[in-house]
Amino acid sequence: MMHYERQVQDPDNTFMAVRKFFSKNHILSNSIQNWQLWQFSACAIFCLWIVANPSTARANFQFCNQTLDVVNVAIGAYDTDAWETAGWWTVGPNQCANVIEDTLTSRYIYVYARDVFNASMLQGTTTMCVDPGEFRIRGREDCLIRGHISAQFHEVDTRRSERWTFFLRAGFE
Repeated sequence: MMHYERQVQDPDNTFMAVRKFFSKNHILSNSIQNWQLWQFSACAIFCLWIVANPSTARANFQFCNQTLDVVNVAIGAYDTDAWETAGWWTVGPNQCANVIEDTLTSRYIYVYARDVFNASMLQGTTTMCVDPGEFRIRGREDCLIRGHISAQFHEVDTRRSERWTFFLRAGFE
């Protein structure tokens, strides 16, 4: 359900590969005509690279911390056949974290946020499981029996949107 890693191509390596290709095939020379051809080709390759790698702003569920506290965040959602929770993302004051990279498939995303003293930063009514360290848990029933901790998650209605940004503000209830 949730993808947490992303590969980003280095534009400098791409540019150097294009330049090497043109040099190897004797396309680069001192003539103005070949220089214009090289510029056009480099521009075309760069445009194709941009279209093929729609990278940077691809977050599909983003958590933004608009408080003055450092916040640890866990999320939960229903994934095809079971509930799943994952955490932790540490989000500094006035910063955002991309917590779900894939297109959202669930209408409701559940968020649990706590400060560095383990005090809850959100009021929630949906019980799900968390762990003290990094975790990914399937199922939300019987947290204590399964060796996890119960936490009250806040429900976020994404209105079936493919992308959503959640803003935690000071005094959020």
